[in-house]
Amino acid sequence: MCPPSPTACPPRFLALAGPTASGKTAVALALAREHPVEIVSVDSALVYRGMDIGSAKPSAEERRAVPHHLIDILDPRERYSAAAFAADASRLIAEIRARGALPLLVGGTMLYFKALFDGIDAMPAADPAVRARIDADAAALGWPAMHARLAQVDPETAARLAPQDSQRIQRALEVWESSGRPLSHFHASARKTLPAAEGGLLFSLEPEDRGWLHARIAERFDAMLAAGFLDEVRALRARGDLSPELPSMRCVGYRQAWEMFEALEAEGRVAPDAAALQSLRERGIAATRQLAKRQITWLRSMPARRVIACDAPDAARTAVEQMRRAVPA
Repeated sequence: MCPPSPTACPPRFLALAGPTASGKTAVALALAREHPVEIVSVDSALVYRGMDIGSAKPSAEERRAVPHHLIDILDPRERYSAAAFAADASRLIAEIRARGALPLLVGGTMLYFKALFDGIDAMPAADPAVRARIDADAAALGWPAMHARLAQVDPETAARLAPQDSQRIQRALEVWESSGRPLSHFHASARKTLPAAEGGLLFSLEPEDRGWLHARIAERFDAMLAAGFLDEVRALRARGDLSPELPSMRCVGYRQAWEMFEALEAEGRVAPDAAALQSLRERGIAATRQLAKRQITWLRSMPARRVIACDAPDAARTAVEQMRRAVPA
């Protein structure tokens, strides 16, 4: 068996991680122009159909140029887990390699990367009754109080979650109440016994200057608004079968836009005025910054990654050169 070292044998796949707006797509497409690759998305928003603008989904032209996987595979009503991703990605890695191409995993959902590289143990299935009880408590006490409750039973998980990260706090408390064991127990067990993939090489785009990333986040949010993001959210709301409790509608940007439309409806208004739009912009950018901060924290817990400064001059070219050197010509 070939040892998992790039100097001893080529990697089975490459992975490119990084916080939102760090330039992952540009690097991936640049590498694809020089090496036969197929891209596997590692993004919990890109799996959903009809969520294109707010998720910065690759364009139709980009997807025609390079095969992409795990994009538009679910309706926004459905749920997708890290365990499901690890299984799908492992299958795709084998299939892509069988076609003679290089699997290139690209995205910013760090739990998915952790599940793939470290494995993930089978956790309790979602329990609607438990979830409803947690939501009722959160409505009465607030999510910071629920975060404090989580810290009492699962301090390791609470330490990496923001006090307002309702989706992940809810899931961690649900796991605890359903199984009597903390979420961190399942992750630790997976690291010991259930690796999901071997032979991959992880590269990470990380900024040396957070201000650079913050400026990129603001530019991206403004571009989303100009591209018709609010019309996209209106169409999702008009379906009538989606709610802000679904994971799809909790994605950054979508949640803030949904909340704005709910507030407008409560006031008997339809179209947002300048003040509402400015508030949405501020809240959306702030939430995206918090997401990027969590992503970087996750990455720093993955010591095997190869870090590339995404705000350095010629960062994309540097990344492509490093990744190209890791695979045979």
